[in-house]
Amino acid sequence: MSFDLTRLTETVRRHDAVVRLLVSRSAGSAPRDAGTSMLVWAEGEEGTIGGGTLEFQAIAEARQMLATGSALRHRAVALGPALGQCCGGSVTLVWERFDATNLPPSLPFARPLGPLADMPDGVARKLKAFRPGAAPAETEGWLIEAAPTRRRPLWIWGAGHVGRALVNVLRPLPEFEITWVDTGPHRFPPHVPSGVTTLPAADPSVLAAHAPREAEHLVLTYSHEIDLALCHALLSLGFTGLGLIGSATKWARFKSRLAALGHTREEIARIACPIGDPILGKHPHAIALGVATSLLKRADNREVAEGDRHTA
Repeated sequence: MSFDLTRLTETVRRHDAVVRLLVSRSAGSAPRDAGTSMLVWAEGEEGTIGGGTLEFQAIAEARQMLATGSALRHRAVALGPALGQCCGGSVTLVWERFDATNLPPSLPFARPLGPLADMPDGVARKLKAFRPGAAPAETEGWLIEAAPTRRRPLWIWGAGHVGRALVNVLRPLPEFEITWVDTGPHRFPPHVPSGVTTLPAADPSVLAAHAPREAEHLVLTYSHEIDLALCHALLSLGFTGLGLIGSATKWARFKSRLAALGHTREEIARIACPIGDPILGKHPHAIALGVATSLLKRADNREVAEGDRHTA
């Protein structure tokens, strides 16, 4: 995981002062891996470093820093009886207070874990070679964090009950860059989660031509005609994945109509319909959970395939 400077900047803008809490190192059966972070402000927090007593105490320290103006804390924590936890292992935590005056200017980002000092030559060389997505590195008393790798573009077409459930479930996951589309601004909820791009479009199928070809799409508008037009447009454009909400009857009709529009059986078969896991039921959040699981499994399979190609 890597430093999400965009989210930190947005959170500082909303709350003035924020403590970023980072797991810089992880050993044994710790709840989260190195690179996991969360943001804490006076009245709330976002993200998690694993929950339980560790997180409860870490959040309390973060709020104490906000109250006192303290800038930095850094220490290793054993996850054993002293914390009332039995998971074992250990983590190294870094608390950093950010406001508008000290946001990182760029990524990757290196800073001392103690008093301010000139950057050692070894740290400078390591910083220059640091690649996006790399795990945090502690070296010579300094901490280096990477820029994020490019997130997977995910376009959600429709802001009804299922669309809203999908955004709420998927937005916290760092893998996805979500674009949310519907036919007008009134279709979206009053408060859209941070980091989600909303695009009102009177004719969504026209907008579909501007989606990146590597994007994944979930089509679930209020209109079957809009859904069909989107499937037609996206089949013509190209995509990484395309899911369509619907019954078996709807899917049978769509396959027939898409074939009449000139798409081959193989092309149409790339559409997954219905989305979600039928075992979980038809509640919007149950559908969202099934879709999220499918997307994450597909990502894992692609990573394994990429690894196999590189080692073959």
